[in-house]
Amino acid sequence: MIRITNTVKHLIIINVIMFVATMLIGNGELFYRLFALYFPKNDLFQPWQIITHMFMHGGASLQYFSPFHLGFNMLALWMFGSAVEQQLGSQKFLFIYISAGLGAVLFQLGFYYFKYYSAAFGIGDLNLSSDLLNSIVNINAIEGGYIKPELFHNGLKTVLNDFDYRGAVIDTNAFAELFEMNKVTMASMVGASGCIMGILAAFGMMNPEAKLMLIFLPIPIKAKYFIPGIIILDVISALTGQSFFSPSNTAYMAHVGGALTGFIIMWYWKKTQFNKNRWY
Repeated sequence: MIRITNTVKHLIIINVIMFVATMLIGNGELFYRLFALYFPKNDLFQPWQIITHMFMHGGASLQYFSPFHLGFNMLALWMFGSAVEQQLGSQKFLFIYISAGLGAVLFQLGFYYFKYYSAAFGIGDLNLSSDLLNSIVNINAIEGGYIKPELFHNGLKTVLNDFDYRGAVIDTNAFAELFEMNKVTMASMVGASGCIMGILAAFGMMNPEAKLMLIFLPIPIKAKYFIPGIIILDVISALTGQSFFSPSNTAYMAHVGGALTGFIIMWYWKKTQFNKNRWY
């Protein structure tokens, strides 16, 4: 039986409180809009979301709430976080945890910005004003948890009429690029997965021979092979949209960013093991 450590216990309590509060207050929408992380070009983005999203789980309304996201993350936090905190101490454990969460944000938003401006390159001929473009990318075309082209099309017609747009014709290719920009802008991110991936990387570096298993692949694999394999699968999922072991709306690059941040921190501490930065 793994003994839960003090910092891990408090992190789990905070996550559970935020989950319950999100579910009970404002029909799931109020807390989500305030504390989930939105793309910076979304009108709902606020700077504090960079931190608060790490403690959020669930959807933007009650119909998308599921305890599995929270439960799986907290189980992983208990199992691997307690082991890491026991080996590193609470301060270094918390430093890796928060740093990995910030690394997850950096990678995921960087990936979104790349997709956003790649699409923007294809609409240069439209000569859209900044206000018009902002209204277009903030069209709410979400239904059933997905952004739908037909709803975006209807919203686009309304916005163009409101701005009395008289520019170039928006053909199929331009519409596709605008729709892609809208999908990126309306994306949001919640969860402790990036933080936990950093902790998992730290665990693997300190316990490379430990054998781990996926729930969907119950084969014991050494941590030194398991963790790089998970990162590679996340990169493939982000680039191809092919989901292997998690939902299709998972922020895969956040996982990569969290894991790499944890790895870099541990590598630095190991490299400087003979001074005050050593991990043991």
